[in-house]
Amino acid sequence: MVFALPTSFVAPVRYNSVNCFYRFILNFSVVITLTCFFTPPAYSSATTSTQTTGTSFFKLGVEKILHGNYQEAIQYLTQEIQSHGNVAAAYSNRCLAELQLQDYQKAIADCNQAIHFAPKNVEAYLNRGLAHYRQGNYLDAIADNNQVIALQPYDFRAYYNRGVVNTTLENYQQAITDYNLALSQIPQFPSHQIAEIYNDRGLARFKLQDLQAAMLDFSLAIRLNPKDDRAYFNRGCACGKHGDNLNAVRDFSEVIRLNPNNGKAYFNRGVANHLLGYQQAAIADLQKAVEHFRYQKQRLACEKTLNLIKMIQQKISSELEIALGF
Repeated sequence: MVFALPTSFVAPVRYNSVNCFYRFILNFSVVITLTCFFTPPAYSSATTSTQTTGTSFFKLGVEKILHGNYQEAIQYLTQEIQSHGNVAAAYSNRCLAELQLQDYQKAIADCNQAIHFAPKNVEAYLNRGLAHYRQGNYLDAIADNNQVIALQPYDFRAYYNRGVVNTTLENYQQAITDYNLALSQIPQFPSHQIAEIYNDRGLARFKLQDLQAAMLDFSLAIRLNPKDDRAYFNRGCACGKHGDNLNAVRDFSEVIRLNPNNGKAYFNRGVANHLLGYQQAAIADLQKAVEHFRYQKQRLACEKTLNLIKMIQQKISSELEIALGF
């Protein structure tokens, strides 16, 4: 009796999905980060009234944003708007606070007002573009980022954000072009944010089956931010699809070290171990994956993984019977 376990790979899926387990296909799923850059709270460059007093509503609102107190920030910025003070900048920064609270409709409305009072307010276009993206209005998001580029061609954030939208739309070649433009314009920025761009460019290259270039991008992301488990996860996926299961195991092991609750990393390491012929190690990893999926209440992922364990155990039993001459 011979069992043939499927070993083909399917297209990468979102990090928080479970459809990578359907039809018992042993696959490696790539993390999609897609985290557009937020614009920092600021005394908007579109206005000149930045000489505010220590007690102004506007300044207090900005300080609250910087400390993550978004509801309080909205209250102060609303008072600033009602007092007819630094209105354009207040709308722009209130939009940013609403983005953080995922209140996208209000964020878009406030950005519209900011643009009305200051048509060249780059931050408002960036924030509105992000709100449109989060709502799934991808063409509107692209239009806003195009407007930023027209007003400020050296702003890397607009190129990056447009690349994220193009990735979502599966326009991978255009996304790569946008990520390249972002990297060519980026100033001295924190290395972990540059790593995000390399990670996302690697994803687009993975989708285009350019696995060597994808692995190089994921490696660059790791070099810039060695504590980000997503880049290791992605490189492990690329290694697996390229047939390099030994290095896939290495990368998924690093994911588990950095993020011990990542059930998908256990699952994918189990797949790689199976393909390497290490069946007991594969079963142990898949059993750990089941534990995490149960805890996270991912019922479908749990069921599919249990079925995969059963298939591997049956394969081992069949091989043992053949070896014993039964």
